[in-house]
Amino acid sequence: MKYYLIAGEASGDLHASNLMKAIRQKDASAEFRFWGGDLMQAQGGALVKHYRDLAFMGFVEVAANLKTILGNISFCKKDIESWNPDVLVLVDYPGFNLRIAKFAHAKGIKVAYYISPKVWAWKKGRVKTIKKVVDKMLVIFPFEKAFYRDYDMEVDFVGNPLLDALQEEQYESKEAFRRKFNLSDKPIIALLPGSRKQEVSRMLSVMLQVVPLFQDYQFVVAGVPSLGLEFYEKYLDGSSVKVVFRQTHQIVHHAEAALVTSGTATLETALIGTPQAVCYKANAISYQIAKRVIKVKYISLVNLIMDKPVVKELIQNDLNVRLLSAELNLLLNNKAHRNQQLSDYEQLKQLLGNSGASARAAEVILSLTEQGSG
Repeated sequence: MKYYLIAGEASGDLHASNLMKAIRQKDASAEFRFWGGDLMQAQGGALVKHYRDLAFMGFVEVAANLKTILGNISFCKKDIESWNPDVLVLVDYPGFNLRIAKFAHAKGIKVAYYISPKVWAWKKGRVKTIKKVVDKMLVIFPFEKAFYRDYDMEVDFVGNPLLDALQEEQYESKEAFRRKFNLSDKPIIALLPGSRKQEVSRMLSVMLQVVPLFQDYQFVVAGVPSLGLEFYEKYLDGSSVKVVFRQTHQIVHHAEAALVTSGTATLETALIGTPQAVCYKANAISYQIAKRVIKVKYISLVNLIMDKPVVKELIQNDLNVRLLSAELNLLLNNKAHRNQQLSDYEQLKQLLGNSGASARAAEVILSLTEQGSG
């Protein structure tokens, strides 16, 4: 069978690569063509476009890059039509992927959507489009099944793929990790400023301002390879803060606490079991628009799934040195505060269910291709 996959960012690349691996275990003749990243490429097949060329965040940034985005959509449609896959597998990235879903559905190509757009947060009207053009919606949060049912749509809850990714993780000793990356003996504080240029530039500059206030610790930035060291060095300005690439889970695992940009990384950090503060700062205009259209109580996945404030969210003007350093101090030195967060993490794991999301998702997608060929 021929599988065309589209993932538009780093987390999508991770989950799509595990899905590809699971598909190949069930379909030895699987052929892959995809938009994604290095992890997907490692699974074999043809990489059409890398996600680093697709990642625009915020209303203002999207508007400024509209010509590029529309060009990518047009190119993608032609590429799909030319290759004629048995199934199109879309991974999150809704602004782009829902347009492609409409096109593929009109062409009679089966459409599986893995990792639902966050329609429960905003743009609920998208559910109507999803019902029309998506053959199988595979969701990864337990509350999403009930959400879609309210719209008379049955979806498949396959579990959360992060549990798969983290289960396969092998952690080296703290001493070996420090030696490998030339780190000192001081306890580590992890900085996860995001994966896109715009968010890294906003978040990292604030995160770095707390470094002088915690002299007994060393700060390590989880770097995104596609951005490169030179990009990070502009913000480090000769400081002692280290940037380590391709080791996000190791950094978080060995850290005493983490400052994390809102996104999938907040959930990863919780599942690894490291206390964290969640950071988010957008372009001022984008933020004002988002505030009016996004209808959720929390911005972090941890708090959304638990439906309570497990982790502190420092958003927009609240993301400042005073509040960030105060929360970091609590995470490091207030035992009750720290233990409460860790206890809540355990409940979170129970809610997300067992590992095996990639294998379950692969089964659903294969059943779809069998229907198509039947």
